[in-house]
Amino acid sequence: QVRLVESGGGLVQAGGSLRLSCAASGVAFNINAWGWYRQAPGKQRELVATIRSGGSTDYADSVKGRFSISRDNAKNTVYLQMNSLKPEDTAVYYCNRKEGVRYSWGQGTQVTVSS
Repeated sequence: QVRLVESGGGLVQAGGSLRLSCAASGVAFNINAWGWYRQAPGKQRELVATIRSGGSTDYADSVKGRFSISRDNAKNTVYLQMNSLKPEDTAVYYCNRKEGVRYSWGQGTQVTVSS
């Protein structure tokens, strides 16, 4: 059974940092490219960071230079280090595979950045 569990969100002031984690089970973790997505109220879910099986990464322009995605294949876990947070980063953050049919979405983790 596929399970994606995101954690690490919270309330932080602008300029602060958070580290999100996503633990995946029941999936072929190592061979997949993984992404962190976010959905702000009233907006569509968007992809903010990708990490491929070989470790290469891509970022949305809005987070480039501030966010860093990484993975630990031994722990089936993907991380998102978020620095210099801005109020517009406020959203629910999710992880999922980047390519192919998405797995069932987890519950996400709420990130709220106050100005």
